[in-house]
Amino acid sequence: MIIDMHMHEMRYSGDSFLRLENMVEIAKRRGLDGICITDHDSMGLKEFAAEYSEKTGFPIFVGIEFYSLQGDIVAFGIEDYPKERIPAQEFVDLVQAQGGMCFSAHPFRNNNRGLEENLKIVKGLDGIEVLNGSTLYEANRKAAEYAAELGIATVGSSDCHVPEKLGLYATYFPREIRSVQELIRSVKRCETLPVYYKEGGYYLWDMKNPIDAPFHIYEQEQMVCAG
Repeated sequence: MIIDMHMHEMRYSGDSFLRLENMVEIAKRRGLDGICITDHDSMGLKEFAAEYSEKTGFPIFVGIEFYSLQGDIVAFGIEDYPKERIPAQEFVDLVQAQGGMCFSAHPFRNNNRGLEENLKIVKGLDGIEVLNGSTLYEANRKAAEYAAELGIATVGSSDCHVPEKLGLYATYFPREIRSVQELIRSVKRCETLPVYYKEGGYYLWDMKNPIDAPFHIYEQEQMVCAG
């Protein structure tokens, strides 16, 4: 399955121009198998998203993009979250205590919203977003190098706020993901691979060579990996 792991919906992310109904429509057209709504410091869409997912039969998972004191962290599988900014380590500990999963969002984006060098300080992160649709290539590449060094999962996300960016980057899962628990399990097992959308198909990033970043085509019925 290919899932966009980090997206914003206008009801609870004031900077988004996307409604869930439109997001699902575009996602299907682009070839995504599921989407994740990760609004800014909110999980307010959770109930509606669950109802709409059941109605359409399209997987929709709701998490949160939490702005910690050191930078943005995307989390899934939690019920309680802070209503004010707290240190990154405290937030990660809170997520893990609830059996959730979290990854660093755009850690090296040039807007002071990423964890940056705190990636090596904060303990308990399950992954790093190494492809982000609103981040420069050099920053994404640096994130990939850190993920390789730390030996944690790599994910790709569009971080979309407008229709044009939806599904630009996403994450490949080698198994069906039908629940948040299955999503969490696959990330914790490092089963994820970042993918890139181009000309009607998805390309799989070869993480064995993150500096040169070659891509390999992904078809709906068949994946061709490097090596």
